[in-house]
Amino acid sequence: MTQSIVTWNINSIRLRLPMVLDFLAQYRPDVLMLQEIKCTNDQFPRNAFIEAGYPHMAVHGQKGYHGVAIVSKFPLTDISSRVFCEIPESRHVSALTDLGHGPFTLHNFYIPAGGDEPDPLVNPKFKHKLGFLEELRTWFAEPVFQRAQLIAGDFNIAPHENDVWSHRQLLKVVSHTPVETEALNALLTGGHGWVDLVRKHVPYDQKLYSWWSYRGLNWEKSDRGRRLDHIWSTADIAERSIGAEIIKPARGWTDKPSDHVPVIARFVRP
Repeated sequence: MTQSIVTWNINSIRLRLPMVLDFLAQYRPDVLMLQEIKCTNDQFPRNAFIEAGYPHMAVHGQKGYHGVAIVSKFPLTDISSRVFCEIPESRHVSALTDLGHGPFTLHNFYIPAGGDEPDPLVNPKFKHKLGFLEELRTWFAEPVFQRAQLIAGDFNIAPHENDVWSHRQLLKVVSHTPVETEALNALLTGGHGWVDLVRKHVPYDQKLYSWWSYRGLNWEKSDRGRRLDHIWSTADIAERSIGAEIIKPARGWTDKPSDHVPVIARFVRP
């Protein structure tokens, strides 16, 4: 038996609630971290999650855009959120929980996509993205991030050449430009002790994606994906990690799926 934590950019929880509930019924994760819920806190479908066996929630919503939420079988305390770059968008929520091994903090992030032009001088969205990453670098340097921390979400960056369908063709495309990938890899390897829980179990020489564009005529056949969704933890949490999986079929579960699919990290059960 294992425990699991899932991250999923659902691109509107109210629109895709049946799909999420079906996923919960099939996979029964202990914690689900959602991005782009696209609703205010009072619009979040709390009763549906309670009925599904997830009575504990930390929600930081926003009307029509962004928004993040954590739903859990286990109690969530010390719920908080953080504003980045002094831009009041709902892109982070955190909570303290305990799955049986001791308390640790969950952080759910929706890092800005960054627009289309990878130039902060002409594109405010890209400037926001780089600023967000820089603030994360400063924050993660604080002592609290040395242990008992797990971060997950839509990072909107595919950091490795095998996290995209074509490294060469995407080098100038936002999400895989060197300035973004170097910034994210600096967070991962910059002495903060983070472990990429998916790549811990799936070697870097394997292509791996969690997102396929809506613009593709046949996403499955072309398979032009990117790994934008991530789960990292501090080393003490990573020691209990025993597997990871990206649920690729979810991209085609309905006629109107999210363009992201669930990413699962599995842990030994106490």
